[in-house]
Amino acid sequence: MRPMTDATETLVRPDGSPIRVLVVDDEQMLADLLASALRYEGWEVTTAGTGIAAVRAAQETDPDVVVLDIMLPDFDGLEVMRRIHGHSPDVPVLFLTAKDAVEDRVAGLTAGGDDYVTKPFSLEEVVARLRALLRRSGASSEKPDSLLEVGDLRMDEDSHEVWRGEDEIRLTATEFELLRYLMRNPRRVLSKPQILDRVWNYDFGGQANIVELYISYLRRKIDKGREPMIHTMRGVGYVLKPADTTSASPRSTP
Repeated sequence: MRPMTDATETLVRPDGSPIRVLVVDDEQMLADLLASALRYEGWEVTTAGTGIAAVRAAQETDPDVVVLDIMLPDFDGLEVMRRIHGHSPDVPVLFLTAKDAVEDRVAGLTAGGDDYVTKPFSLEEVVARLRALLRRSGASSEKPDSLLEVGDLRMDEDSHEVWRGEDEIRLTATEFELLRYLMRNPRRVLSKPQILDRVWNYDFGGQANIVELYISYLRRKIDKGREPMIHTMRGVGYVLKPADTTSASPRSTP
C-alpha cells in the first residue's frame, strides 16, 4: 500500500479561487478518472463527452486550461479548440492522442495546442503537464497556505497535523492521505475505485474492503463522540460533510 504524496503546492487562480479545468473525452471512465485526479489537486473540473458539449461548457465555465481528446464522436478536437479559442484565445490546451497517431500530435500543436500526452498515460503525468501549462500561461499562483478546512475539521498539509475542533488527531500516513482526499472533495461522493486509485495508487483487484477498513479507522478518530462527518452512501461511496450541529443524525457504518 503506497499512499500518494504531494510534493508540490496547490495552484489557485490569481484571485485565490480554484483552478477551472475542462476535460473533454467520450470515454466516460477515463474522463471520470481524470476529473477525480484533478479534483484531488483542489481544482474545479467540468467534463464533456462531445465537441458540442465541450464548446458549451467552455462558454459557461471559462476554464483556465482544457484537456482535450483529439477523437470525439461529433467533430474532432482541433475544431473544438478552434471554437473555444474563438471566445477564449489564451486558454491553454493539452491534447490526448492515440499512441501511434503522430500526425494528430503534429496537427494539434500546429493548430495552436500547447502540449499533448499519448494514451495510455499516467494521471501524474497529466497533472504535471497541466501545472506547467498553468504556470506558463500566468493563470495560476501558489496557494498561500497549506491549511484545509471542512467545518471544524482542519488539516495542515505541510506539517501533517489534523484537528477536530481543539482536539489534535494522530493519523497514520495512509489515514492522512485518505482524509486529505476526502477534505479536498467536501460534499462530493467518492466511489471505492476512485479512492483506491488516488490513495493507494493501484488496483487491489476486488479487495475494495481495504477502503471500508480505513474509513472505519478514520471514523474512530474523527467522528467518535462527535457529530459524524464521514458518511456512507450505500452502493455509491463515501462523502465528507461538515457536521450537522443543529440536529442529531444517525452514524454511518462502513
